[in-house]
Amino acid sequence: MFRNQYDTDVTTWSPAGRLFQVEYAMEAVKQGSAAIGLRSATHAVLATVNKASSELSSAQRKVFKVDDHIGVAIAGLTADGRVLSRYLRNECINHSFVYESPLPVGRLVVRLADKAQVCTQRSWKRPYGVGLLVAGLDESGAHLYYNCPSGNYFEYQAFAIGSRSQAAKTFLERKFEAYPNASRDELVKDALFAIKETLQGEKLTSSICTVAVVGADEPFHVLDQKTIQELIDSVETREEAAAEPGAMQEDQGQDVAPMDI
Repeated sequence: MFRNQYDTDVTTWSPAGRLFQVEYAMEAVKQGSAAIGLRSATHAVLATVNKASSELSSAQRKVFKVDDHIGVAIAGLTADGRVLSRYLRNECINHSFVYESPLPVGRLVVRLADKAQVCTQRSWKRPYGVGLLVAGLDESGAHLYYNCPSGNYFEYQAFAIGSRSQAAKTFLERKFEAYPNASRDELVKDALFAIKETLQGEKLTSSICTVAVVGADEPFHVLDQKTIQELIDSVETREEAAAEPGAMQEDQGQDVAPMDI
């Protein structure tokens, strides 16, 4: 995808004021598997699509535990995400050893953003081709951040990254105002709804998605496949129940004779 003479080096500006290598890294995030994040006042949920690239291989991990109160979901180059998750883990361990307290989520996100930004100012480095959704809980409540390959970071109530994430964003935009007071199970079910939106008609099963939860009363952990499948079944039952009244109204409308004009 060679564009022009200004994209051979990450430190070379184009006349339009753009860094193409950074834009290519952001494009790698868009090409990765979808990742969803939601948070309430007391809980944060991460969900990812992790389909195997071949029937002969296993799926790659897209959700990583950083500490008991923090976890990340990635979209983009999995190898880059694995390296950055190890860096986050080391930062949490060092802070806990020195200060004997958990590292605040916001401070960890700033350190990650600084590390990513350095790669946009060194000609012998390349930007990390991965986006990270960082979910955690600290003294100020639950948090959800998105870290971009450019070194920017943003805090969200709910967000989606990766391929076909726009459909999930549209769903989350309709629902996010209720999330501050939402329960843990409501967040998980909406995360599964959002994941389903990115599959474009493909059946959602526990084997192709991962869901992780962190909250005031539970450390960060990944839900087992049996629990996820039970939640998926309840989501589908709710969808069928919501669709039945509309179908009944259509049937009643067909029975009515047309009006004479």
